[in-house]
Amino acid sequence: MTTAETAPPGAAGAAAHTAPGSAGSAGAAAGPASWSAEAAHVRARSTGPLPLGPGEPAPPGMARLGRGDGGAVALPVWPDGVTPSLLAEYQVAPVPVERSGETRRVLAAALKCCWSDLTADPWPGVPAPVDDVLAAYRALIGRSDDLMRNWAVGALRRLHDSAWLVVADGTVRLGPRCASWPAASHAQLRELVRRLPGPGEEAAVPGVLPVAEADGPGRHGEGTGAEFPEEVDEDLLGPFDERRRAELVAAFMAVEHAAEPVHEARLAALRDPVLRRVLAEMLRRRGRVLVSAGQAWTSGYADELGGADGPAAGSGAESGAGSESGSGSGSGAGALDESERAVLVLVLVHSVAIPRAEGLLPADSWLSPFPAQTEELRRHTRLPIGELEAALRTLRHAGLVTQVKSGEEAGGYVPGPQFHRLTPAARRRLQEELILAAGPHTPLAAAVRARRR
Repeated sequence: MTTAETAPPGAAGAAAHTAPGSAGSAGAAAGPASWSAEAAHVRARSTGPLPLGPGEPAPPGMARLGRGDGGAVALPVWPDGVTPSLLAEYQVAPVPVERSGETRRVLAAALKCCWSDLTADPWPGVPAPVDDVLAAYRALIGRSDDLMRNWAVGALRRLHDSAWLVVADGTVRLGPRCASWPAASHAQLRELVRRLPGPGEEAAVPGVLPVAEADGPGRHGEGTGAEFPEEVDEDLLGPFDERRRAELVAAFMAVEHAAEPVHEARLAALRDPVLRRVLAEMLRRRGRVLVSAGQAWTSGYADELGGADGPAAGSGAESGAGSESGSGSGSGAGALDESERAVLVLVLVHSVAIPRAEGLLPADSWLSPFPAQTEELRRHTRLPIGELEAALRTLRHAGLVTQVKSGEEAGGYVPGPQFHRLTPAARRRLQEELILAAGPHTPLAAAVRARRR
């Protein structure tokens, strides 16, 4: 088995059941029709938009996006049509995106190439060759060196993993998350596309900006439309006036999409017990719970849905294209493979378990000032260097690890912000897995195994 040497056989897979962002096996084979609404939302958050069969309806609280072949995908819809860009109004930092500038520019280049009919909605658009998208990106930034190309290829990978784009067989298509752009933003997007240079062009495209029609004949193909639910959580939000309703929606977006737990002083719905109960119910419908961090709050998977027996495990590893476009888990990005789980365990052992055993960290802390050094990771793993670096990149994009500097040294990796989203029960499970991984032959590990029998 190709795993970290410090992780005994099976420890990496077991720890991944409580580690944020991994997908459990139970329930994976069945389709959305056999899941509860909560489980479907958990699965969509963990692994990306859900595939639907011909005629299969979207679960409650999700849009059905047709693909033109009878099939479709289901995408969660946010209340009141807001997007994570709302966080900027409340000065709440969203989950950071690696090389966010390049990622946004590559998304803009793909939009330029794939949105050929500006009288229709952006999604689904038409496929475009990868080379055309890269050429449009080069025209946009005015550079064509190898470093820029490497950054663009990395951005394409991130956008594919987060379902903003679909990259396959040398072509690029707009991903299902592009259907979540509010209709009110389409005019601005059209102006952006009109001004962007295309592949090989030096200047903006001239011409008059087309006017979109609500349901005009210019839409792409039958069966490719987006069917959005008319009301999301209206039974919960309807009784409140406009101000309190806005406070609830803002708190919901904050706990679901902020990079760190949000202090309750910043949002009224986190301070008010009545509003907080409504917020908890909004989360429950999506398989989520409020997680307290002192006087700050975030959200995590409900224990009955986020463990090994649920359709997805973890605590919400997400990646996205930036707060302007929203964030969310990708197309399969939530499922960690064996090497990624092993590397995650290795980072946790060296940055948390060992310092905790030496009395340098509190028993329940996942914030560590002791990074697992890159050279140490290389020395204590059987993975090839390329596979190790790919696993670290995936974990970094998912928010499961964070790369830090350590003075004049090269630095290393510590647990990422997703570990704030662990519920108390998930923390206990992960703590037990770390005990088994770091000291499988210790009396404490024997006690853990005996308690589980």
